[in-house]
Amino acid sequence: MTSSDETNLDPHRVETLRQRVGEHLEGALVGRGVRVALVCSRFNGGITTRLLEGALDVLRDAGVDRSDIAVGWVPGAFEIPLMALAFADGDRPVDAVITLGAVIRGETTHYEIVSGECARGVQDVQLSTRVPVAFGVLTVNTLDQALERSSSDESNKGREAATTALEMVSVLRQGSLGS
Repeated sequence: MTSSDETNLDPHRVETLRQRVGEHLEGALVGRGVRVALVCSRFNGGITTRLLEGALDVLRDAGVDRSDIAVGWVPGAFEIPLMALAFADGDRPVDAVITLGAVIRGETTHYEIVSGECARGVQDVQLSTRVPVAFGVLTVNTLDQALERSSSDESNKGREAATTALEMVSVLRQGSLGS
């Protein structure tokens, strides 16, 4: 399912609601001074590289310095959470992790196991470390869907994951949440 007029966030309503609260926190797409790690799956790597290109474009445009970006490659989506954890709580912890890969449905239950455990593991990392981990792992039924979601335009889910990561860093640094 995709967004529609009924499900899209109305900025005018948000502004009206902002006036009804004492503290309003909202992330911004600001990358200067943010350290980001990207964890990429080599399995279905042709899709992953397309996602990575989209994510790197967003990071560059947001002002993330090249020296503040690390990329780690893992064999497949199942291994993504461990590498994300290593980046999030290692000796040089990052401000955000972006996970990228593609799990394409096949004829066995392997798809459900790998995609579900990858998602659960990524969520566990961010909840245990309090470091935002953006889920840019495609879980699709067909190769055509993976190609569509990794195209070089605004629909690229790597772009979306990078945007999410930067916004989460920004919002967690604000107001009563900031350190």
